[in-house]
Amino acid sequence: MPRAAVNAKTVEPQHEPPAEVLAAYHAHQARTGRGNTAFTYWAKTFLRRWPVVRAWEHEPLAVQLTANSGTRPFITFLLVTGRLHPSWEYLVHRKFSSIWRDVPGTVIGQDLAAFITAARGCGYSQRVASAMASQVIARVLFATGKRLTDLVHDDFDALAVAGLARQAATGRTWKHYRATATGAKTVLYHHGVLPALPEPFEQRWPFARRLAHVPEPMHAILVRYLQHKSVTCRPATVSSLATRLAAFGAYLAGTDPDATPATLDRCQHIEPWLASLTTAANTKAGGTLSVPEQARRILAVANFLTEITEWGWPEAPTRRLMFPSDNPRLPQPLPRFLPPDADRRLTEALEASPHRLAADALLLQRACGLRIGELLDLELDAVIDLPGSGSWLKVPLGKLDTERMVPIDAQILALIDRITAARNPGRPIPHPRTGRPADFLFTAHGHRIGQNRLRKELDRAAKSAGIGHVTPHQLRHTYATALVNAGVSLQALMAILGHVSAEMSLRYGHLFDTTVRAEYERALELAKQTIGALPTPSEPTSSAGDDWRTTATVKTALAGGYCLRAPAQGPCSYANICEHCPSFHTTTTYLPVLTAQRDDAAALAADATTRGWDAETERHLRLIHRLTALIDDTATHPTAM
Repeated sequence: MPRAAVNAKTVEPQHEPPAEVLAAYHAHQARTGRGNTAFTYWAKTFLRRWPVVRAWEHEPLAVQLTANSGTRPFITFLLVTGRLHPSWEYLVHRKFSSIWRDVPGTVIGQDLAAFITAARGCGYSQRVASAMASQVIARVLFATGKRLTDLVHDDFDALAVAGLARQAATGRTWKHYRATATGAKTVLYHHGVLPALPEPFEQRWPFARRLAHVPEPMHAILVRYLQHKSVTCRPATVSSLATRLAAFGAYLAGTDPDATPATLDRCQHIEPWLASLTTAANTKAGGTLSVPEQARRILAVANFLTEITEWGWPEAPTRRLMFPSDNPRLPQPLPRFLPPDADRRLTEALEASPHRLAADALLLQRACGLRIGELLDLELDAVIDLPGSGSWLKVPLGKLDTERMVPIDAQILALIDRITAARNPGRPIPHPRTGRPADFLFTAHGHRIGQNRLRKELDRAAKSAGIGHVTPHQLRHTYATALVNAGVSLQALMAILGHVSAEMSLRYGHLFDTTVRAEYERALELAKQTIGALPTPSEPTSSAGDDWRTTATVKTALAGGYCLRAPAQGPCSYANICEHCPSFHTTTTYLPVLTAQRDDAAALAADATTRGWDAETERHLRLIHRLTALIDDTATHPTAM
């Protein structure tokens, strides 16, 4: 559309006499409460030199930037009223700190106000929304003469090109404006102006550049291999692979620059490289490479040599060069769960956090045992109500490319309701892996929130709780440990956690091995017969006295161990989960077991009542009621299964 047509208040600039421009400037000054005789003097000076104001656009940038503090307000007036549409080059060199005093009552002012409203709807603060409007949107409107609703991606691309040119010429970074432009385009996408979200800034260098230090012909072979892997692997996976292969190529560059996969020798190349990994420097964290990182580098090179052989590349090695025994033995630590007290304090810190969306995301991860990637991939329709089976959380494809259903209770449903109220609504956004439109549960500022945001919030909450560093995966470990302590079967644990092998779930069962405990107690008794019993302290060694001995952590005995849940954590939503399940049935064979279980529950209920643990009392009473129903029904219908 013609530039003059976008602003009804503007006369075609080429035909507007200087006197009329000056009169409009005086009216603008009166409306905004700005201006003085000096402003008028410099405006007249400008008009004497450029009676046709658009002629100023054709002046060299150096001339345009010589405008003094008196002339610049007049130029800004010409911009906000659509009388000037300067080059992108001028706009990225010029600051517009006082623009908000000049835009009221103009069409551009209306468009900037509409943009700020849209940005606020995406969750941006007033300060950030105003910064995006003045730093990016205003410049684009000045240069194009368009209305806000007519902008396209190419308009912002032109701004980026000019900004990068300024950066190359002056050394002044364009990073801040690039990020602001990305946010502005995101707002316009959710405002219905742009058809798609902006492409994420590609920070990864091309393979050829990342492997520039690797000499030919190995350089070309590695680049070709990475390009092939890019077809089937995720970008992050290929990027990590490129880093490790680049390190291998750097080693060969220093020992045998002419080496190719076909000329590699086990004794001359591979074994010395394997030995060098034990002392190789970690350029990011400092020190030497960890054992897991050594293993990853070995695996990357081994897969590279194996795959190019299977693909029939002429550069492939003529014999096998690497073997499973080359991989170092990795440590096998048990899952690191949070002790009950630390778990309780962390939960309290997250509940008190002012950063509600991130804090609630972590609370949901703890409540459902999700991996962090699964958590962030949850969508608005993740909750499914099944008649007779309660509510379930549909966990999307994650680490192992499998979906699963996790049972949830009323408290978790209330938490999800709170999350949906805190998230910023907007148009569906493309899924980062599939590209399909998705209404993610955790969205802010027009994007799905990232892992870094959650990790920062977890660090803040852990510091507030005084429990040291905690990782998001520890929340999953804590959840799984609670299930094991509650006596959940291996099959149920695998289904809830999304494990594809029993070995993965058995790691949690090893935390509290009853066989190990029994052997320990037997050996301890034999040792006491030889060396005598340990002396008993005359006074408590802890200010807590003996209270810790009588908490619920040793009161609730289970089939496979003991529950370590503290009373302060409230009633356990997983306790006696099988007995309460609608699919649980029994026979007369188990009546003595059920009767004994009911008697134990009655004793525990009485004890909890004495201690004032109302929630625990209620839990035991619910179990007693359920067991009574099972016993009565089984006695009435002895053949039921």
